[in-house]
Parts: sequence; C-alpha cells; structure tokens
Amino acid sequence: MTAADSRRWWALGALAVALLAFGLDVTVLSVALPTLAVDLHASTSDLQWFSNAYTLVLAAGLLPAGVLGDRFGPKRVLMFALALFGLASLACAYAGSTPMLIAARAALGIGGAAMVPMSMSVLTVLFPGKDRARAIAIWAAAMALGIPLGPVVGGWLLDNFWWGSVFLLNVPMIVLGMGLLALLLPSIPGNRAQHVDYLGIVLSSAGLVALTYGLVEAGERGWTSPYALGPIVAGVLLLVSFALGLRRSRHPLVDLGLFASPGFLWGGVLATLASFAMMGAMFLLPQYFQAVDATDALGTGLRLLPVVGGLLAGVQVADRLRRMLSAKIVVAIGFALMVTALVLGSRTASTDGYGFVAVWVSLIGVGLGFSLPPSMDVAMGALSPARSGVGSGALQAMRQIGGTLGVAILGTVLNAGYRGALPAQVPGAVRESVAVGVRVPGQADAARAAFMHGMSSTLWVCAAFAVLGVAVALAFLPREAQDVTGAQSENEYVAG
Repeated sequence: MTAADSRRWWALGALAVALLAFGLDVTVLSVALPTLAVDLHASTSDLQWFSNAYTLVLAAGLLPAGVLGDRFGPKRVLMFALALFGLASLACAYAGSTPMLIAARAALGIGGAAMVPMSMSVLTVLFPGKDRARAIAIWAAAMALGIPLGPVVGGWLLDNFWWGSVFLLNVPMIVLGMGLLALLLPSIPGNRAQHVDYLGIVLSSAGLVALTYGLVEAGERGWTSPYALGPIVAGVLLLVSFALGLRRSRHPLVDLGLFASPGFLWGGVLATLASFAMMGAMFLLPQYFQAVDATDALGTGLRLLPVVGGLLAGVQVADRLRRMLSAKIVVAIGFALMVTALVLGSRTASTDGYGFVAVWVSLIGVGLGFSLPPSMDVAMGALSPARSGVGSGALQAMRQIGGTLGVAILGTVLNAGYRGALPAQVPGAVRESVAVGVRVPGQADAARAAFMHGMSSTLWVCAAFAVLGVAVALAFLPREAQDVTGAQSENEYVAG
C-alpha cells in the first residue's frame, strides 16, 4: 500500500469518527426525553418537536446541500457542516428553554443534511471502483453503530450527569474528525460556474418537509388523520411540481439523467428498501425490549448491538462473495436473509428468552450488510465526481423518505394489531400503547400478549417488503457498478 493510498484510508477513518456522532444523535435523544419533560417543563408537543425539528430540516436540506457541495467543493461544505453540527450540539446541551432546544435541534438538522451527502460524495472521489464498495461499508457501519450506542452511552450519562451531557457527547468526535480531515482530506474542487435552481430548491425542500411531516404524523395519529393526510398530499403535489419543473429548467437541481442509469435508479430503490427495513426494526425492537422484557434504556441499547455486529460480519462476507457472485446476487441474498430473519421474528413468543431474539436480530444485521452497502455502491458508481454531491443528496433523500415511511407504515400496522388483539373490556388507557398498558394494574399480561400479536403482523409486513427487495434485485439491479471494471487506480490521491 502506497503512502497516498494509506492516507485516504486514514481519511475515511476520520470521517467515520465524525459520522459516529451523527448516528448517535439518531437515538440518544429518545433516552433523554423523560428527563427533558421534567427539567424543561416540556409538553408532549414539545417533545415531539425536539425530534421533528431535526428530522424535517434534515429532509429539507439534503438536495440543496448536494448542490452546494458540487459548486464549492465537498471538503469545504463538509467542514462547514461538521462545524455547525458541533456548535449546534453545544447549543442543545446548554439550551435553557424548549424554544431554544427546538431551534438548536433545527440547526443540528442543517449540519446533518450536509454531513451525510457530502461524506458520501467524498467517498466517490477518493475511492473509485472496487475500493468504493469497502469504503461505503465502513461509512454505513459508522453511522449504524451509533444507533444502539445512543441508548447505551446516553443512559449512562443521564445516570451520572445532567441531560445536556447527551448532546455534548457529539463534540469531541466532531472536533477530532474535523482536525484529522483538515490534514488528510484532499481539497476537491467544485464548479463555481454551476447555476443554482432556486425554484427547485424551494419546491423540493418544501415537498420533502411536508411529506416527512405527514408520514411522522401518520405514525402518531393514523393515516386518516387530516394532520397526516394534508401534509402528505401537499408534499406529493410539491414534489410532482418539482419533478415536472426539472424537465423545463435550463439548470435543474437534479439531473434526470441520473435516473436513466439502471445502477443509480435501482441501487437507490434497493438502498431505500433496506433503510425501510432497518428503521422499521429499530422502531419495533426497543418497544419489545422495554415493554415485554422490561429492560431500561441501557439494556435496550445493549440488546440492539447484535444488529450492528451482524452488519459488520455481513459486510465482510458479502465483500468476498461479491467477487464471485456479483453485486446483484449478493444484494438479493441479503434481502433473502432479512426475509428469513423477519419470519423467524414473527414467531417470537413473550416467553422466549433473549437468545432466540438475538439470533434473528443478528440475521437482520447480516442481511443489511449484504444488501445496503452494495446497493449504495452500485448507485454511486453511476455518478461522476462533478455530480457526486447532488447525486448523493438525491440518494440520501430517497433513504430518508424510505426510513420515515417505514416507521409510519409499520407503526400503523403495530398499533392496529395491538389494539385489535386486546380484550374488549380493558381500560381505555391500555389501548394507548403497550408502554402505558403494562403499567395499568392487572393488565400487563394482556398488553404484552397483544403487543406480541401486533409485532408478529408488523414483521410479516416488513418481510413482504424484503421479498420485494429480492425480486427487484434479481430483475433490475446491474451485476456491478458501472465503473468497477475500469482502471481504478488511475485516479491518484493528492492531498490539497
């Protein structure tokens, strides 16, 4: 390995450290919500907005961030995003009121919206061809690792320090990541002559915000609620207007030619389906562990670690199999493994020990390791360096909507299954959620049994989407990324 080659892998390590902060932030807030309700006198609506302010701004910023990266250079935009994410984390930690925390969480969303596509854009430039698949696997694992670590580390911090410490957790990783990236990451030039489609930014951002908000509300209130239907319809109409405008614009925000590439289109679709399954599992499993197994936040985080362990193992095995079988077959195997895991999970009983659960949870992780990084690699292989920013933004927007849609759909199925399985005579409070039901005297067993019924139905729906993933991979996904067979080592790594 040459010094230049070694340096780019060190740069990836620095990027992984910074991205771990992003992954942690996905779940660490959930641990702190009960404390925030007391210390900041936050209402239920406030607690929802602590999460939604981040999610909505993140959705709105993905495509504009990609354009800025292509225009000003991904390193410059990435460093700005990391700095903003770190400063916003400090603001969250020391927020003295609910409006201040909501505003700080929105700023955190702006930083996250640029961090994710810019980090992927950098990978496209630094790791062409066969090396990119391994780099994307490390990228995905770094963010995934933060999801179960959030409750683990956050629970320990809340037991020993004040609530703001869960946000300060991001700062050392951001500072370390920025310092290393400043030294190791090359200065990748942008295209200052690139025009900006301001109307496209407004329509896409408003559409993604409205659609994401509606999907979040659908998970909370049900699909027939006007608070869900109204934003969903508005979001779809805005995004349709955005798509139609792309055909007429001289300088469109997203080049529709990207979707003419089978690699980008179907790789993105499959990455979205994998995100759907992952976020659905991460939505369901904490409720199972806390309500049925009566574990605390720390124990829940520890029980989720097999997902990441399976993902890391799956990535290693998939990398070897891909050389023999192709990305198409490896991705199809990954979704088939998820189908197997989800069907096994649907047979879980409330009396089963954690050992059985750990088996199928680990298998979900292995399936993700087989399916998610190769799908993203095939999609990113269709992008030239000049289009890597906006292409990464479009891919991440698809994944964001897929994950949010997964939580909304599976949440609806879970609630319907749970409430439908409860005896008619149970108190009304039990029907709110299993978390409430297990605390009602004399109703814990009924609530747990009803939840297991709802969980089984939800996992079957999730399995159906995984079956769709198998079919799509076999029917449409190219065997490899477009540039895999090219001369990969010709792009030399030069530090700026």
